[in-house]
Amino acid sequence: MAETVEISVVVGRDEDDLRQFGTKGTVLLGRHMVGVGEETHLTTPVLLDILRPHVITLCGKRGEGKSFTIGVIAEEILKSDVKKNLCVIIIDTQGIFWTMKTPNEKDTVLLRSWNLEPRGFDVSVYVPEGQEKIFSDAGVDFDSPFSISPGELSAEDWLNVFEISPNEPLGILLQMSIAGQNRIDDIIASIRIQKGFENEKLALMNMFETAKKWGIFGTSNAPEMLVSGKVSVIDLSLTPQNVRALLVSLVARKLFSERVKARRKEELGDIEVSSIKRVPMPWILIDEAHNFIPSDGKTPASGILSKLVKEGRQPGLTLVFATQRPEKLHPDVLAQGDMVISHRLTAKADIDSLKEIMQTYMLFDITKYLNELPKVKGSAIILDDNSERIYKIRVRPRQSWHAGSSPLAI
Repeated sequence: MAETVEISVVVGRDEDDLRQFGTKGTVLLGRHMVGVGEETHLTTPVLLDILRPHVITLCGKRGEGKSFTIGVIAEEILKSDVKKNLCVIIIDTQGIFWTMKTPNEKDTVLLRSWNLEPRGFDVSVYVPEGQEKIFSDAGVDFDSPFSISPGELSAEDWLNVFEISPNEPLGILLQMSIAGQNRIDDIIASIRIQKGFENEKLALMNMFETAKKWGIFGTSNAPEMLVSGKVSVIDLSLTPQNVRALLVSLVARKLFSERVKARRKEELGDIEVSSIKRVPMPWILIDEAHNFIPSDGKTPASGILSKLVKEGRQPGLTLVFATQRPEKLHPDVLAQGDMVISHRLTAKADIDSLKEIMQTYMLFDITKYLNELPKVKGSAIILDDNSERIYKIRVRPRQSWHAGSSPLAI
């Protein structure tokens, strides 16, 4: 009897790449669902392309599986046959991804039905230096603290994080005071000696005194993230939102700069048919992304994330923007993206924001597809701009422990 070959669905890959690579460089995202509501059943595997960079919006209301799916993507990349050319950076705003080190023993039976086993993964968890004791006391398993130097921040960074206009007296004083300073105390001393800003000095000095308590400035080195096959979890769960955005901005700028330089060397190597040491292409997974690149206003991270959305594919950066509120995401994220993975949504404004994209190949209103999803964790629809199709899927179960579930009172 001939061996049965299970046909797979590959999302994120166009027809040319399917002909050239087949399923090489893909990872298991879940299984295709057929049927409506509780009558759905699982069929073919749904594979995610990781050979080429993407911009992916991952959405769904609270508790429907966004963070869960982030973990699945990270796990799969660590298991992939091309992981040596990739790395993953998770911006953890909830403090839940450190548990990826622990096997998911509670779902052993479910995992085995997917031909998977519980396992922990070798991820590196980093916490701000000034918050190290808090994480230690809470029993969080992290690898090392990180910090930055005030000298790494531009005047624009400081203006954004303090929400100051560059043209108001406070903003002018700030720009005059930070030049060449690498310590907060030196910045404060520089403010003190400036002439003609007596009414603004105290307010600005107080802002910088507050900045000392953020816990991000210190003597620890910044973590090395562009390492082959590495998953780096940057835990910002105890950091104020504006400061989170500042750190995301610094991380994104560094990754973009390093990959632009690496891409030039790779192209030169291709031209000269010579071998070079590859710098891995990063997958940047950002939880609660609407807080970093919002539809209204801007944050310290807005500018660089918008740049990466528009220009990140060429140097090889993939961005996954996870959010409860796609309506609150900057329009560029949805417009420039090539894939949407949407768990259940109920807010009309959020559903309408998805209706505005990828409509040409949809037979029905997107609300119909969302309403057909069963009420089980991991159920989602995928709008794939590469194949111009829409799929109902169930994301595979997590092999590592998922800490994002809501607690129970019993």
